[in-house]
Order: sequence, then structure tokens, then C-alpha cells
Amino acid sequence: MQKSSGTALASPLRSRKASARVALVDLREPGRALLADCFKQFAIESVVLTGNVPERLQREKLEACVLQLAPEAAAVMESVRTSASNSRMLIYGLGGSAQEAMKFSQYGVNAVFQEPLERQAALKLVRATQMLVLHEFRRYVRIPIITEISMVSEDGRRFTATSQEISTGGMSVKSAEEVQPGVELEVSFALLTLPRIWIRSQVSWRKPNQTFGVHFDLKDERRLRIKEWIEAYLEN
Repeated sequence: MQKSSGTALASPLRSRKASARVALVDLREPGRALLADCFKQFAIESVVLTGNVPERLQREKLEACVLQLAPEAAAVMESVRTSASNSRMLIYGLGGSAQEAMKFSQYGVNAVFQEPLERQAALKLVRATQMLVLHEFRRYVRIPIITEISMVSEDGRRFTATSQEISTGGMSVKSAEEVQPGVELEVSFALLTLPRIWIRSQVSWRKPNQTFGVHFDLKDERRLRIKEWIEAYLEN
């Protein structure tokens, strides 16, 4: 995650009553306090979880969780995704890169707080994902999720990218591969309950930080499967 620049992010009023809860799983200070304060600014209450976390996540409803990207995180993520009440919980990873988060891609990690934690960068990430945590879906139609994307360009090049967000119309990804706006691609990916899918796309924009956007072909009927998955994700 990049450090923020320019003026500081404006903070919402702290007087709002919390309407959602995020589990901070086995996090150490001072990072735990920093993240709790960031979520609090967006009316999201932090709940500190230690001990037998998988069992608690199987029986207690929460809207999101933050956990260290370490081998032991797999058991917690498995508990989340198999829970009747928390299967669509937002999972934030802490530490490492998007490539390290890919080790847990089968559990659908949504976003990553990079270490060392920086307040403005953490606030920026919480701000970008708060609508999903708060279930205000009408104001948020993009799903943050980290998974591997396979791509084939019109000239036959094959390469991989890492997803950042997905919507019914397209997705933003990150890759070192040089592709320019207008290039046609076949992209392939799988998302939790959505089996691997191929869909025709076109590069719509590219930024200097190796991120670019692809727009799904409106004439490709496979796009409807993505639309149905997103609607089911939001309705859960």
C-alpha cells in the first residue's frame, strides 16, 4: 500500500454510533490500537479476539476481520468461509504484499494493510472499503478482493495479474506486464463460490504504478455469471 500524499484525510465525526463490528484477531500493540481507531472513525466497532478464534467466528456474527498473514491464519479464514453467518465477511490481511496474500486466495482475502502500519494509509483503506463493512451496498458496487487473474492478449501473450476490485462491468488489477488502453484480452479467474470463468475484456486505463483496468465485453454472456455472483455477495 502506498503512503498517502498531500493533505491529510478528513476524519468523519466520531460521535456516530457503531453499526458494524470488525474482529482484530491476535494483533499486537500498537498496531491493534491504531486500526481500532481507524475503524472507529467510520462507525465500525473493533472486537479483540484471542484464543480459540475459529470457534467464536463460527457462532458470532461480525462484519469483518483483520488478521496477520501468517500460516496460522488459514484456520481462521477457513472458519470464516464455512460459517453460516460469516461466509461473506470482509477479510483484511495484515502485513506482506499482495503476492503473499495470494497464498490465501482460496479464502478470498479482500484487502491488505501493509506493515509497518501508517495511519493515513490505513485510513485510506478503511475509507475505501467501509461501505461493504457497513452494508451500504447502494453506495458501493465494487468488491475488493485479491486473487490471481490469468490473461491472454490479442497477440497471444500470456501473463498473470493480481485483482484489486471487481464490479459487474470490469475489474482493476496489478501486473508488471506492459499493456496499453484498447488492448483486447481474455481474462480468467475464480472467486470463492464462482468457479473459474473466462471472459472477453478490453484494457480501459493504465496507471504508472502498474495497475490497470479492464472492461468486460457487454456482448459476452459469461458476464452475467459475474453479475449474479456480485449480487449474491451483496445480498448475503
